[in-house]
Amino acid sequence: MDGSSKDVARLHGADAEEDPDRRRGHPASEVDGVDEKEPRRSRRVASLDVFRGLTVALMILVDGAGGEWPVIGHAPWNGCNLADFVMPFFLFIVGMAIPLSLKRIPDRSRAVRRVVIRTLKLLFWGILLQGGYSHAPDELTYGVDMKHIRWCGILQRIALAYLVVAVLEIVTKNAKVQDQSGSGFSIFRMYFSQWIVACCILVIYLSLVYGIYVPDWEFRVSDAKNPNYGKVLTVTCGTRGNLDPPCNAVGYIDRQVLGINHMYHKPAWRRHRACTDDSPHEGPPKTDAPAWCAAAFEPEGILSSLSAVLSTIVGVHYGHVLVHMKRHMDRLKQWFIMGISLLALGLILHFSHAIPLNKQLYTFSYICVTAGAAGIVFCLFYFLVDVLNLRHPFSPLQWVGTNAMLVYVMAAAGIFEGFLNGWYYETTNNTLVYWVRKHVFVRVWHSTRVGILLDVLFTQILFWAVVSGLLHRARLYWKL
Repeated sequence: MDGSSKDVARLHGADAEEDPDRRRGHPASEVDGVDEKEPRRSRRVASLDVFRGLTVALMILVDGAGGEWPVIGHAPWNGCNLADFVMPFFLFIVGMAIPLSLKRIPDRSRAVRRVVIRTLKLLFWGILLQGGYSHAPDELTYGVDMKHIRWCGILQRIALAYLVVAVLEIVTKNAKVQDQSGSGFSIFRMYFSQWIVACCILVIYLSLVYGIYVPDWEFRVSDAKNPNYGKVLTVTCGTRGNLDPPCNAVGYIDRQVLGINHMYHKPAWRRHRACTDDSPHEGPPKTDAPAWCAAAFEPEGILSSLSAVLSTIVGVHYGHVLVHMKRHMDRLKQWFIMGISLLALGLILHFSHAIPLNKQLYTFSYICVTAGAAGIVFCLFYFLVDVLNLRHPFSPLQWVGTNAMLVYVMAAAGIFEGFLNGWYYETTNNTLVYWVRKHVFVRVWHSTRVGILLDVLFTQILFWAVVSGLLHRARLYWKL
């Protein structure tokens, strides 16, 4: 832990984001006819911390209660539930912070070195927490067979997007335009090369998704609960441009490069209506379920992570608007128009059956909808928190946002709950966590679904908001 208030930790490891307008003393806004002319001291963009805190809280919520509430959990395949907004929101926030943090490091070699070091830290934590080494919170063991280690995951995807976009920002950054004011499409022109790179990424992604031939493939069932455990099953494909679960190019590339043993073995598609009668809930497999229902699939795989970089590039544009535009209303207008446009484009692509919304494949329509939603949500927070200065109602989220890495590791990754489960009485199921969930929430409300939801809200989200508030008061933050 670091006691300096300037070294604030976050999931992407960027420095404290400051509103450059406030730091340089420019007139910040015209709200309700009041024109701000007085210079202000340096101050963080509180709405970005609030948005980050909300995203961490959503991750805890969907991980803890998504199994009981399908609308909260990930969509089994096509579609977009609450959980499917979490990853794009993180990537958007990462992107928005990049121009703010790198602006303070004029030396390019130093900036690249910092970006690379933080990328390696994210990769380390990602593999440690999601690679199979940690079994928290359900099992009191640790360790992973290297033949089955999972190389991809949430932090790994964030690390890749952060590395690519941060280096792109450093390479394309022109010192002459850093302090220029911008309006309308002038900001797009200032960073035209970044949008060229974004278009190239999109073309590569679409070319591979729709152009690669996917042959038949086979795998050995590794789920001991599956009646076909240990058997080698064959999936028939022989097609290209298919976006269905078994025969898409995203999964094919991951199987060829990563190997099926190193992919995620509990994909959301197991709740697909073709796989279980309990869909969209988890349940036993159908007797006539297709073979692919028992296969592994990597939701944070190689090709889908390439397209995920686009979510971060959209966030970078929002950061550029914050850097170059001087008035609140000008910023909000630019952000809102782009957010609405992306959202509308994504919905049109989905409902016209051109490109479906799909988090597992990270489709272009999914990028547009989630990036647009992220932009609109941030606009709302910016208006309430930074323009109207309504900070107190959002303080818990802001505290979580300033200590996002700590809350992610301890709550979302289940490390603290796993620690508590290590202190049990007679059996490993008889722990403080289990007792509180059963007797304080489930039995009181006479409902497992409602009880688990309230348990997550109070014993995890609210608890870690209070802890983060105490750490914030003591100016203690986990610096990555």
